[in-house]
Amino acid sequence: MESGLEKKHRGLRVVMAVILAILAAILSWKDDDFEHTFMDRCQKFKGANCHTIWDAFQQAYINKDPCEVPPEAYDPVIAAAPMESACNTFMFWSKTKDVVHDVTRKNNCFKTVEDVLLGSVLDKQVWCGKKGSNEIFTTGCPGWTECEKNPVRSFWNRISAAFGDSACGDVTVMLNGSLPAPFDERSIFASVELKRFKFPRVKHLTVVLVTQENSETNCSNESLRKLEMELLDKGIGYRCSAVTQSHLEKCASDPDKPCGACW
Repeated sequence: MESGLEKKHRGLRVVMAVILAILAAILSWKDDDFEHTFMDRCQKFKGANCHTIWDAFQQAYINKDPCEVPPEAYDPVIAAAPMESACNTFMFWSKTKDVVHDVTRKNNCFKTVEDVLLGSVLDKQVWCGKKGSNEIFTTGCPGWTECEKNPVRSFWNRISAAFGDSACGDVTVMLNGSLPAPFDERSIFASVELKRFKFPRVKHLTVVLVTQENSETNCSNESLRKLEMELLDKGIGYRCSAVTQSHLEKCASDPDKPCGACW
């Protein structure tokens, strides 16, 4: 016959088993939810072979150390979801994500990397794998700066390179005029996308410097002069226009404004 202590221990074991089962179910639900979000977003793009894209995406990081996933691991999924080269519509950004997407949502003139298939599917998502496991994890993954070759950072570096390669004609970048150096040489725009610009494929870059009322930063900023010189060395034209955020938001809402007229 069981003693009272043995019954208590057996009861605790049952409770722990239930808790572990619930936690496993929650983690499985999160993984399923990640795949569901991926597929749901992907299927909004007409003609996309979403199952092939999903399979190629998983191969980049599944069963790998989450700090050892290089950008080139995503080459197959980039190839599975090629970008359209719609010249004169490419919009790059640095430290202006909310503003630039507010503008692109209100008109169909420009597209950012988050507007192409893979960028749209994985925007604001977190994922990783683990060595020795075929599971997908959406929690416990390394942060952006925790290790250089983490799955999320490597993905955005790789797709940004592809986005830069696809750019053609006159391109635009929206930079943050509230910063001492709007053109940050450590940013993805400076270190990845800009490096892919080649003349004559890319002919001209317009900088939209987003400022606040009474802002002291303007187009004569030293960092922007460095950007201009880098472009001139490539043979690419340059123009900078400082525009307040309030003007941008109001102007972009006007359906009668032609593309680019807000700056």
